[in-house]
Amino acid sequence: MSTATFNKKHKTDLEIAQSAKLRHIREVAGSVGISEDQLEMYGNYKAKLPLHLIDEAKVAKSHLVLVTAMTPTPAGEGKTTTSIGLTEGLNKIGKQTTVVLREPSLGPVFGMKGGAAGGGYSQVVPMEDINLHFTGDFAAIEKANNLLAALIDNNIQNPKNNLGIDPRTVEWKRVMDMNDRALRNIVTGLGGKPGGMMRETGFNITAASEIMAILCLAKDIEDLKEKIGNIYVGDTYDGKAVFARDLNAQGAMAVLLKDAIKPNLVQTLEGNPAIIHGGPFANIAQGTNSVIATKMGMSLTEYVVTEAGFGADLGAEKFLNIKCGYSGLSPKAVVLVATIRALKYHGGQPLQELTIPDTVSLAKGLANLEKHIENIRIYGLPAVVSINKFVSDTNEEVAIIEKRCKELGVSVAICEGWEFGGEGTTKLASQVVEAVEGFDGKYKPVYDWNWSVKEKIEAVARKIYGARDVEFLPKAKQNLRKIERIGLNDKPICIAKTQNSFSDDPKWLGKPENFTLTVREIEIASGAGFSIPVTGNMLRMPGLPALPAAEGMDIDNAGRITGLS
Repeated sequence: MSTATFNKKHKTDLEIAQSAKLRHIREVAGSVGISEDQLEMYGNYKAKLPLHLIDEAKVAKSHLVLVTAMTPTPAGEGKTTTSIGLTEGLNKIGKQTTVVLREPSLGPVFGMKGGAAGGGYSQVVPMEDINLHFTGDFAAIEKANNLLAALIDNNIQNPKNNLGIDPRTVEWKRVMDMNDRALRNIVTGLGGKPGGMMRETGFNITAASEIMAILCLAKDIEDLKEKIGNIYVGDTYDGKAVFARDLNAQGAMAVLLKDAIKPNLVQTLEGNPAIIHGGPFANIAQGTNSVIATKMGMSLTEYVVTEAGFGADLGAEKFLNIKCGYSGLSPKAVVLVATIRALKYHGGQPLQELTIPDTVSLAKGLANLEKHIENIRIYGLPAVVSINKFVSDTNEEVAIIEKRCKELGVSVAICEGWEFGGEGTTKLASQVVEAVEGFDGKYKPVYDWNWSVKEKIEAVARKIYGARDVEFLPKAKQNLRKIERIGLNDKPICIAKTQNSFSDDPKWLGKPENFTLTVREIEIASGAGFSIPVTGNMLRMPGLPALPAAEGMDIDNAGRITGLS
């Protein structure tokens, strides 16, 4: 396979991506057996893939590798960069591999965290397009979500064909793909009778929409429509549950999603195939790309590398207990990304001093990594620790991690994909192959779906988070009764929790012990097929930081973008 070329004198992620010479998307598709007439091309470097390319027999033979991480610092520890670099490394050692990732949300892009296309010489390209609108999937999800909101308000307002929805019970909110805290809580219907029924509501970010969750779990269009029809809207005045199918909403909403359901094919900097599709956050949703995208990758290549958001207590837990539960998939190895800066952070070193060598804090912070390794073993899966190397890391600090991993019997490798692309990840790739080839089992779920919702929450809290107790506040207890009434008792749970700690307190770093997890309410996602226990102060509409990344972005007359990362 030929590879892209780029000028290594460039330093920023954007400059590296802009200097790359990309393969035409038909060449990328051709490298995995897809003919040009099967592509729906969006220019020269992006294409939609038709769902009929999914081959369950090939899926069963392909090797799925999940990339997750220790509890991250606010900037993240480089799961996407590691996923892409590992893909390059696997291809370099002769294992044809596709990377399958989530689509970035514009909220983080213009906020604090930046884009989600990798970094350095481990990126997916075209980076600007991927981070900005891409093929319009987020816009389609937004429109489908907001169509249902409009249909609900119209039914409440309309005296004819009125379902008798009690507006006080409607929990469905509108969405937009931007961080805008001013829209968290709003009042609609102002202006008297022409404005409709006045009621309190609000906006979520698009990544938190149940439509996003549904799209990422749907098998095909018919399954998508069924799941949309199962969305819980609210109750009638006499206490009867109302679903989206009662509003005849599923057909029109699926029409808006007819292209969004198809996964997107792009490429890595070294010209290897990359599939990017769906983008739920992991702290408030299931945090993984679509089942369709993962199975598409597994239909095309021998290996597939995918990632799950934030730490393994969030994305990996939901990947295994929700996505794998619904799809029948199971990874054959888990790569656990660790950084020296994150270990020092969890050991007590101040955030602004993480580039300063500190072996004492590093040693203390190992407890966080050890708990994540323990959790991967709870699932019965082999773990490979990947040290995502930064220029400030010292050999002494690296040696401390390697020594501890050896004591725990866990494979460990330095990942230098950011600096060297595939050349910097071949050792990691070899260890992943060794782990995959030595494993012939399947993951073990943490709970049985037939357990009560309360038992499932307690299982995750105690086994994965390390909690001693779980406290259910009055609203959560009330919600448990509603879940039983709606019929979600035998479905998985998707706990909304801070990504900054194993506990529900974002300031409690390291490995918290003897804490009580507090569940304040449990939201219903009957279309997606799970309930959402909400812990701590979780927000479905983030806000911008004091200095948003947007303030550093620009574009010139030639269309050249600057400041995007």
